[in-house]
Amino acid sequence: MIKVAVCGAAGRMGQRIINAIVEAEGAELSGALERPGHPLLGQDAGLIAACGPLGVPLSADLNGVIASCDVMIDFTAPKVSLKNLEACALKKKSIVIGSTGFTGEERALAAELAADIPVILAPNMSVGVNVCFKILKDIATTLGDDFDVEIVEAHHRLKKDAPSGTAVRMGEVVAEALGRDYNKVANCHREGITGERTREEIGMQTIRGGDIIGEHTVYFIGMGERIELSHRAMTRDMFSRGSVRAAKWVVTQKPGLYDMQDVLGLR
Repeated sequence: MIKVAVCGAAGRMGQRIINAIVEAEGAELSGALERPGHPLLGQDAGLIAACGPLGVPLSADLNGVIASCDVMIDFTAPKVSLKNLEACALKKKSIVIGSTGFTGEERALAAELAADIPVILAPNMSVGVNVCFKILKDIATTLGDDFDVEIVEAHHRLKKDAPSGTAVRMGEVVAEALGRDYNKVANCHREGITGERTREEIGMQTIRGGDIIGEHTVYFIGMGERIELSHRAMTRDMFSRGSVRAAKWVVTQKPGLYDMQDVLGLR
């Protein structure tokens, strides 16, 4: 039985992850972490997540929560995730990170810390989205430079980073397949007299509103035809189930930085 701790356990994703752990075979909740001063500290994490009492209180003790687990699942924010990753590395515990919005420097730090423990860092834990990553590579490789690429993503009004980590990864996959540098060709803003679209650029458009969980569409637009690859998240459960699947996989791996492509064998 794998002991799993959840960071941000009282949040929307944290609650869904707790439910996914309860439903999964071979996994159990061992710790539930929240920020100091959270009004629900001390309450049973299972009751907070509406899946029945689990005997695991919501805690702000990072080291105590890590000490009792085999792996931590973290869907918070880059700075919090890196702090948790550092603490896990010190105690030789695995971690699954689903936070988005990492800078290049923060990704480099995560890779450095992953030299001591197995780490999964993935912008999206959905099986379907990760299949899309693989398909996008094949489509871009086949179409080459004859099709313009535009990516549109939509999320709820509370999301703090843009474009989404998933949209960025989609752009990176396409850019890599076309031999381009994503950071140089991504175009996240068009306004006024922009001039003609360049052949190399990858447009990145963002929508924020309401309670949209997550929608992504990649357009390959040619002369007289276009291909659209879309993924729409109907619930957060696919992310939570994917994170538990990743947690069960990562505890058996050697130290290193992995993502969901590794978990699903899509390399």
